[in-house]
Amino acid sequence: MSRRTHAYVGVIAAAAVLASAACSSPSASDSASTAAAGDRTIRPVEGCGAKSWTNPKDLSPNRAPARCLPGSPPPRPLSEPRELAIATGTLSAEYAAPLQVALDKGEFKKEGLDVTLKVLPTPDALPLLAKGDIDALWAAPEAAVMNGVKGGFDIKWVAGNFSPDPKSKSGLWVRLKEGESANRVAMAGRKLGTMIGKGSVIAYPMEQALEKHGGGLADIQYQQLGSADVLTALQNGGVDSAWLLDPVWRKVDGKGGYAFLGGQPRGEPLGGILYGRTLLQDDVDAGVALLRAYIRTVNSYFTSDYKEDASFVTYLAELLKAEESILESTPPLRMDWEIRADTTTRLQAAYEAQGVAEGSPLPESRTVDRRLYEEAVGHQL
Repeated sequence: MSRRTHAYVGVIAAAAVLASAACSSPSASDSASTAAAGDRTIRPVEGCGAKSWTNPKDLSPNRAPARCLPGSPPPRPLSEPRELAIATGTLSAEYAAPLQVALDKGEFKKEGLDVTLKVLPTPDALPLLAKGDIDALWAAPEAAVMNGVKGGFDIKWVAGNFSPDPKSKSGLWVRLKEGESANRVAMAGRKLGTMIGKGSVIAYPMEQALEKHGGGLADIQYQQLGSADVLTALQNGGVDSAWLLDPVWRKVDGKGGYAFLGGQPRGEPLGGILYGRTLLQDDVDAGVALLRAYIRTVNSYFTSDYKEDASFVTYLAELLKAEESILESTPPLRMDWEIRADTTTRLQAAYEAQGVAEGSPLPESRTVDRRLYEEAVGHQL
């Protein structure tokens, strides 16, 4: 999920640019790669067996994420090298670590990909994706993306990123009033402090948490704050509630007067990799290769207990330019390249509740394409 603030004006502006750029796309350098994902042959992949794919309809919070053996799927270098640019809202957050590790460990290079990572917020990156100036986006199917697709641009969510550990309390926190408890909080009319603006995927889990406590996305006041100010505003009473990310929630966890109301659904990634026409249609070989490198990185370095390896935590801290103690203070993320069924349907319902959705909701066939990661692990339906 992007941690940048996304103002509604950015949602509308990005959608407008996408609509005008819908037909703009560079041609692929390898004619063999122009076969659309649905027309490609999927073969078994060494090291990726039955556990390398799970049913998208399985929404169990305890669902084990798909996995291949370490080092799998093995590289299949492209016949000609490709230069690819991936935009991401941040390179310092833990959820972006697989990109950093894949680049640092040479996993992209093994596929014949020369990858550049560029830090850009989603509203700024989408027009570049539309024009083919960037090839992929590490973000989420936010309202700006949905509105862009409605405007005519071919862009789809092709791989997930992570879901939270059961021990994580990243999410909606509230200051309790007299007589309230974690099980009984009146949220209607409260002021919410967050660095996430309307139209972010966080609207979906926030709506779930609010509805349990007599509120809704239309029943609260939003106060956008800088990342360093959200916690301070909650503590000094500037806001009644706040969406606290890892590891900020540690500052109020266990302290009287605060309650955790809920976070991202377990077992359901809300972000990951987005492709435009270039990797969806013009150069599918490169699109599959990029996912193959990403999936191999997850299988090789991000086991369920990756934070128990002290040397790896030290390595991550240096790579992300983060404090090692901060990485150690929160449970590991459950890295997960798969996309659950109808997640974008639930997201669009939340965007509509916030008033940032344009037109009718899109069916999942217009927003998600699982076939590229299925090809990468050799799964046949």
